[in-house]
Amino acid sequence: MSLNKEIEKRRTFGIISHPDAGKTTLTEKLLLFGGAIQIAGAVKSNKIKRHATSDFMEIEKQRGISVATSVMAFDYLGKRINILDTPGHQDFAEDTYRTLNAVDSAIVVIDVAKGVEPQTEKLVNVCKDRNTPMIVFINKLDREGLDGFDLLDELEEKLGMSTCPLSWPIGMGQRLKGIYNIFERKLRLFRPHGSSLEDDAVVIEDIDSDELEQQVGEQAAKELRSEMEIIDTVYPDLDIEAYRRGEQHPVFFGSAINNFGVKELLDCFVKISPPPLERPTDSRLVRPDEENFSGFVFKIHANMDPRHRDRIAFLRICAGVFERNTNYYHVRLDRQLKFPNPTAFMAEKKSIVDRAYPGDIVGLYDSGNFKIGDTLTTGEKIKFTGIPNFSPEQFRYVVNKDPMKTKQLDKGLDQLMDEGVAQLFTKVDNNRKIIGTVGALQFEVIQYRLEHEYGAKCDYEPLNLYKACWIKAKDKKALAEFEQRRKNSLARDKKGELVFLAESSWALQRVQEAHPDIEFVFKSEV
Repeated sequence: MSLNKEIEKRRTFGIISHPDAGKTTLTEKLLLFGGAIQIAGAVKSNKIKRHATSDFMEIEKQRGISVATSVMAFDYLGKRINILDTPGHQDFAEDTYRTLNAVDSAIVVIDVAKGVEPQTEKLVNVCKDRNTPMIVFINKLDREGLDGFDLLDELEEKLGMSTCPLSWPIGMGQRLKGIYNIFERKLRLFRPHGSSLEDDAVVIEDIDSDELEQQVGEQAAKELRSEMEIIDTVYPDLDIEAYRRGEQHPVFFGSAINNFGVKELLDCFVKISPPPLERPTDSRLVRPDEENFSGFVFKIHANMDPRHRDRIAFLRICAGVFERNTNYYHVRLDRQLKFPNPTAFMAEKKSIVDRAYPGDIVGLYDSGNFKIGDTLTTGEKIKFTGIPNFSPEQFRYVVNKDPMKTKQLDKGLDQLMDEGVAQLFTKVDNNRKIIGTVGALQFEVIQYRLEHEYGAKCDYEPLNLYKACWIKAKDKKALAEFEQRRKNSLARDKKGELVFLAESSWALQRVQEAHPDIEFVFKSEV
């Protein structure tokens, strides 16, 4: 099959939401429809035997939350679907932000009862900054929630979306009768925990026909006709090109836990979502149909299988064909590397692939060659741009609880920091190690993984800091003076770069005023 045909088959997207909106449950049902799994797992942390496929880390199973981006691939209706299920919790937002750099579109999951929540706003804004096409799935329709039109208003007012409803609920909670699929002019009746097979769908081209009353009852039919009249009057018809430009946002309703409304979402998604898109680099735009291969690392996962101590780099293929056992150029290291066992993913389950195409995510076994943001090519010196590195907001001193396991602790910290979800700083004046994270829950995850994956135990000591900011200066004399005067507040990051640790906003402002030749950087690209 030609490269262009393979590209056209690919659909690579991320699923984003506020915690507990049902994102991982929706992922499971998409996998179920795609035939990738036979039984959908549960996300909750009680003592059920089957957990969500995408929540494969032990701590995810115990806590009932996603703490790392999970990659899954399957075939559906002639398309190759690559799903990236991201953490919803704000404490793991940095992993999600980077993952959004590796997708071509996104599905935003909204809880029908809670509407637009803070973390959803942040993630949608990241997508909007990149003009990422977004489809909205309003979930948990089997519960009482906000009115459909109120939800659409929230999406427009809080998220600045231009909504285009493509399915519409008939009732809600106990009164839920079904949904009307506007996109395909079909009625789907609600069956709790049903399989949503094609048999459940009733084709109703004209909602004024008597068939509607026979299916849902007189009152529900009357309400649907009234609401459809408003939709036809107020909301625009689907414009696929506007959606692909990130200017229009289709909206679907359903209940992921009941397999309801998910098929409508998936069927539409494979028809309208974009194939792999162009990617910016530091020198030019890279098109997916270019003959020469290129791709970038957006995530690293240490100990994906703790029994084998494997470290996996997640590579997004941007152009050309990636082939097993072929030499590729590592731009940062300026050397050739060969990969005998590249893998495709189903969460933690991996299978070796011989070839992969633009849009695919490939796992590369890594002995320490890769950092997040690294570029692989057939020889061209380019660097893909846009992968963010954020200043941490929470800090703790690391205390080694078992001096006999110092080696294991150092190795664990080194490898976990490479994943990019936390940052390690070493104080200049006393060499004490400090972990900085975007959210507090990360400290618990690091502590857990150090013990269970590396056999090292650590505690934390509180450290009251406001920000860590990277230091830049063109004037070497000014930099030397700054280092001498502020030695007690300086640290080195994992790359050896100088970092200023500010105790408060006021203290930072004072230091900035005292050192006008020093640039303080709070966000950078990796």
